[in-house]
Amino acid sequence: MSARPLEGLRVLEFSHTIMGPCAGLILADLGAEVVKVEPAPEGDHTRRLPGFAAGFFATFNRNKRSLAIDLKQAEGRAAVHRLVASADLVLENYGPGTMERLGCGWADLSPLNPRLVYLALKGFLAGPYENRPALDEVVQFQSGLAYMTGPPGQPLRAGASVVDIMGAVFGVTAALAALRERDATGKGQRVGSALFESAAFLVGSHMAGAVATGQPVPPMPARRGAWGIYEPFTGSDGGQVFVGVTSDAQWVRFCAAFGLEDLAADERLRRNTDRVAARPWLIPRLREDLGRLARDEVVARCEAAAISWAPVGQPADLFTDPHLLSGGGLLATAMSTLAGDTAEALLPALPMEMGEERARAGLRRQPPRMGEHNAEVLGEAGMSAEEIAALAQRGVLCGG
Repeated sequence: MSARPLEGLRVLEFSHTIMGPCAGLILADLGAEVVKVEPAPEGDHTRRLPGFAAGFFATFNRNKRSLAIDLKQAEGRAAVHRLVASADLVLENYGPGTMERLGCGWADLSPLNPRLVYLALKGFLAGPYENRPALDEVVQFQSGLAYMTGPPGQPLRAGASVVDIMGAVFGVTAALAALRERDATGKGQRVGSALFESAAFLVGSHMAGAVATGQPVPPMPARRGAWGIYEPFTGSDGGQVFVGVTSDAQWVRFCAAFGLEDLAADERLRRNTDRVAARPWLIPRLREDLGRLARDEVVARCEAAAISWAPVGQPADLFTDPHLLSGGGLLATAMSTLAGDTAEALLPALPMEMGEERARAGLRRQPPRMGEHNAEVLGEAGMSAEEIAALAQRGVLCGG
């Protein structure tokens, strides 16, 4: 299956780590021709990150071509400027002022192509902070997201780079809106998205909650719950399952499924607000009742009663998830391991489907080797094989 509504869109991506590559990934998966412009001679440093970041490159760089070029040399800048003349979109997530120093900022590129849309993915949008460097984790702490995630007194970053990815999604949204406007005006423009503002958007409901309740909002582990039953339970075999009973009708079915007739008849638990107030004694009782059953039995009863539930899983469990495997939700992606070997990982596809056929975006190209498409990309810009070879000989290009 394929879903390529952006086919024919030409994109130059200047990026590293997650926010920029994720924006390029979304565009590439949806059919755009994305050229990842990597700095010669080292290439994107994300290729070599250790620890929890070791999988970043493989996750966010499929379906792209790689051009490894030295923009600090005039010949490298000139070559990229030739590419810009026929591009629809440039996206970048380098630190403030970097693209300008390389002669590839908005002011440098827009005269070369009045139809160009330029997406700047930064730490901060316009304002007092705009020239600060930033990282996903930095803005999680600054925005209060880390405060909301950890237990009281122990702020904790979220377990995934949610702000980088959110910033990428908002950036792509802005770029597509600018491209839509270009359809009417014929003119491109600069658009932007940023980490800090994306993090602020994520905690917006907590800001509103503080106003609605008139009280400080506690971290999620100490939160005042909105639902009476909304948490993990441990079965007799040690397996864990999250159970959410979020309506009065679900409460009736939940009690019937687990033989809790006394609770079903208890007037103190009739409504969700009553059950929220009763949590201090209700949850220990339910832990005891559900704890007599194996996890699979708890799951089976929740499923039969149409109660919201989920296994308490780990990321590696998704490799064999039957739902993801059946619907094109995992793509067989080649990647390099820290040991220097080549491996294949089933990595998540874009979480969207297109049309009545519910088509999913697929894998057209594996994550590229550094500079793998130098000759191909520059040749499409009208550069001769001799010119390309000369650039490579002078160290302007590398890889391939």
